[in-house]
Amino acid sequence: MLKVRGLEVFYGPIRAVRGIDLDVAQGEIVALIGANGAGKTTTVRAIAGLAPFRGTISFNDHALAPNHAERNLRAGIALVPEGRGILGKMSVEDNLLMGIYCRADQADAKADIARMYERFAILGERRAQMASLLSGGEQQMLAIARALLSRPRLLLLDEPSLGLAPKMSDTVFGLITELRRDGMTVLLVEQKARQTLKVADRAYLLETGRVIRSGAAAELAGDSQISDAFLGRTSPAQP
Repeated sequence: MLKVRGLEVFYGPIRAVRGIDLDVAQGEIVALIGANGAGKTTTVRAIAGLAPFRGTISFNDHALAPNHAERNLRAGIALVPEGRGILGKMSVEDNLLMGIYCRADQADAKADIARMYERFAILGERRAQMASLLSGGEQQMLAIARALLSRPRLLLLDEPSLGLAPKMSDTVFGLITELRRDGMTVLLVEQKARQTLKVADRAYLLETGRVIRSGAAAELAGDSQISDAFLGRTSPAQP
């Protein structure tokens, strides 16, 4: 479904992504893991059409051009950005309406909003409330629901557990698993590598803009050569 070859992204003279190759097949959860500054967010922003890039990105065998976010959204790529990107001074309902602006089937789209209120009951209860008054976890639910309303074929999730309490973080990872069961394809950026590798099919480990390891998530989770700094393992107690 998604093929990335030789991806490079620059911020001025700084090369933030240095020749990344990655693939995402339909129905997979693929994770990008690594420390802050590894290039994970920059990579998904380029895929979403929010950053200039060199190299090639193809989606369903069609080449994507840099800086064409609306075109990519219409093609079926939706991004839930780091920090959620909700419109805080607008109501919950108005935020969801923003999720259907690119759809021609407005009657079906509004029916999808009703289904989102069923799936995320708290959003239905607070549909008239300003989005800025939601808790962090509720805002993340809103951001995900808004992205799903575009009926994407590929969902890009950038640090969806960032800043959330442990219980809400578990809820988010549970939702990601549900989405995969529903047939959604997900490219997931996360620093919580241990939790991420439990839900992902495959993963790429990034460091300073390069892929340094990739493979099945279960294999990476059990690979002793991967730094404890990435997976958060603790060493066994010494006798």
